[in-house]
Amino acid sequence: MWPLKLWDIQDVAVFLSITLYMCHLAGAISIHSPQRSLTRSVQEDVFFSVDVTCVGIPTIQWNFMSGAVSRTIGTWQQGVFTNITVDYSSRVQVFANGSMGLSDLRLQDAGFYVVTVTETTGSSKDAGFALKVNEVLYEDLQYLSVSALALACLAGLLMLAVWLLDKAYRKIVAWRRRRQMPENDATELQPL
Repeated sequence: MWPLKLWDIQDVAVFLSITLYMCHLAGAISIHSPQRSLTRSVQEDVFFSVDVTCVGIPTIQWNFMSGAVSRTIGTWQQGVFTNITVDYSSRVQVFANGSMGLSDLRLQDAGFYVVTVTETTGSSKDAGFALKVNEVLYEDLQYLSVSALALACLAGLLMLAVWLLDKAYRKIVAWRRRRQMPENDATELQPL
């Protein structure tokens, strides 16, 4: 009926298969996170919560960036390997869903954290987090309370010293008065 056939059934099927496969690859990795901006204090812990879904077993890599500093925190693949760098080995806890916990925060930990999820096919996706680390105010209060306690002790010692000096002064004055009195205690009464 049609003199010129542009597409046959087999060509349409191949085209649709390739299109569906490309759409599958494009959406194969998803990274969900409830919170991307976090604020913690020094010596606290932080949990970078992510939920990674992809085809196969993903390779998870976390990196830290702040100013001119960029370093890898660790890379792992669930059930295959875990490689945490020496700087973070005692402070990082890894999870199968891609999440990462970082304990004992320092001021230098403030910056950007990037998780990269790579599939076995080679496709990858990134997600970033911003972490702000505040100084702990109770350290200043602790310093202030120790200083106040030391000043109170010093004030107490000074008051004790002043009290002892006053007692000694009164005893010296009384001793001098006794020395100046006449030696005979016999006093004659004069008739009136």
